[in-house]
Amino acid sequence: MSQADNKVRWCLKKADKELAEKGLHRGLIKAEPDIEAAKKHLIKAEHNLDAAVFFDESSFSDWAAPAFFYCIYHCMLAISRKFGYESRNQECTIALIDMLIEEGKIDFSREFTDTLKITDIEELHQD
Repeated sequence: MSQADNKVRWCLKKADKELAEKGLHRGLIKAEPDIEAAKKHLIKAEHNLDAAVFFDESSFSDWAAPAFFYCIYHCMLAISRKFGYESRNQECTIALIDMLIEEGKIDFSREFTDTLKITDIEELHQD
């Protein structure tokens, strides 16, 4: 079992436990595929892309980077919803996308997931 598979399993168990204890989750749950929810994430991704380009062209690169991050992230959330998952955790979303890539279910560049992983690590060390 790959690292992505293990992380997805952990995320699913985390969400199950939180749902049982609190009625809410901050992990990953298996749900029905939801194309309408996926479309909403793509609209949000496009909005974030527009903002990122605007910030970048206006010399606000410090604001462009997070907008680009969320553009990619909302694309990943759209893919997640298409495949019947609901995620409320960035690490879980990235692990799910890695798992879908490994399973050959999506043709998605690992460059994006690797970049988001590096971004998370760099943000942790900036404090």
